[in-house]
Amino acid sequence: MSDPNKAAIRAEKEALNLKLPPIVRPPEDIGVDTPAQSKLLNYRRSKEQQKTINQLVVDGAKRSLDRTLDKRTPPIPEPDYPPTMTSEIKKKGFNYIYMKQCVESSPIVPIQQEWLDHMLMLIPESLKEGKEREELMKSLKNEVSSDFEKSMKRYLVRSVLVKPPVKWLEDEGGPLPTSPEGLDYSNPWHSSYVQTRNQISANLHIVHPTMKILLDLGYTTFSNSVLLDLTGIRAKGPIDCESLKNDLSIQAKKAEEKIMNTWYPKVINLFTKKETLEAIKPEKLDAFYNCVSTLMSNQLKDFLKRTVEGFVKLFDQEDQRGLPIFKMELTFDDDKMEFYPTFQDLEDVVLGLVERITEALQNVQTVPSWLSGTSPTVNLDTQLPEHVLQWALTTLKLAVHHNLEGARKHYETYVEKYNWLLDGTADEMIETFQAEDHTFDEYTEYLQRI
Repeated sequence: MSDPNKAAIRAEKEALNLKLPPIVRPPEDIGVDTPAQSKLLNYRRSKEQQKTINQLVVDGAKRSLDRTLDKRTPPIPEPDYPPTMTSEIKKKGFNYIYMKQCVESSPIVPIQQEWLDHMLMLIPESLKEGKEREELMKSLKNEVSSDFEKSMKRYLVRSVLVKPPVKWLEDEGGPLPTSPEGLDYSNPWHSSYVQTRNQISANLHIVHPTMKILLDLGYTTFSNSVLLDLTGIRAKGPIDCESLKNDLSIQAKKAEEKIMNTWYPKVINLFTKKETLEAIKPEKLDAFYNCVSTLMSNQLKDFLKRTVEGFVKLFDQEDQRGLPIFKMELTFDDDKMEFYPTFQDLEDVVLGLVERITEALQNVQTVPSWLSGTSPTVNLDTQLPEHVLQWALTTLKLAVHHNLEGARKHYETYVEKYNWLLDGTADEMIETFQAEDHTFDEYTEYLQRI
């Protein structure tokens, strides 16, 4: 009994003394990127697809280039002349012809369709109708495209090759275009550039910083304003032409005074500063002030020109939203029927307003005249050009005649129907009829006929 028990006890002890397997530690290089791991982590499908697309594009371009090269005219082999028959001049000529043919055989970009469309837009529509015209237009497009291709080839030859001094080459395809004449940069140019720049700075006074200030000052003052505010004339309703003339004259006078009290003092103040004329040499002072006067004159002329254009636009026949409504009366005085004011008076008032606009800002002194205070004073040239005045007067005259056409027809209707009652014709007819012997029925019929 003892032996089995001892064996069992020994077995239990061995079971209790069982050991766990040893712990296996991870390798030391587990956190280091191996080449295989880096390739896997850096792999991007989009990049691979882009490479494939780029390769397809390159392959397609190569195939297109091969097809283009196949279509080229095969090069003409240079003739093998004996040395005794070929001079140096002839060799240069034949070599130029050969190189010219090679250059002309290169592909040329055709004319853009947009350019052809713009050319065809210049042709009236009436000349494009019909089947024959369509064929003619197609032929015209082909001719233009062919001329464009020839011109590009000739320009390419001129740009790439230098024609040797061989006289008989001039007959090859007609006379060659003359080479453009440009600047010669074969010699140092910096000193001449500096000299020219200094001359420009000394003589071209418009680039002076003061001119920019003067230009900005004029732009701020005149760009968004005109001499007369014409926006509310139609809203006033019927108005006497003389009242309109007086209102606009007063408005023009106030606007002129405002300009002379705001813009002009700022201009004078600009040239009273010492630093303005520091860089100007005494012998260049007159030219500098002439430039100032020209700039001021152009600003004022543009200001008056825009005012005249705005006044003319009031009488635009296609846009009558701003057309003034003039009050006119049909009067009868001294046995005469007429409109007051007359058509001529109304036309004179309208044209006179243009002259009133042109009379504004005509007494603006030049800067040197104001600074020196000499007498007599010298004024800026602010008179509008003659062609602007003629355009305004002609346009307004036609507009006035057009807008008074209805009133003129109304007047003629009155004169035609009732003037015989006023000039004594009716009295003579009645007296003549009364002097005759008529029955009652004849009197009634006569009165009804009248």
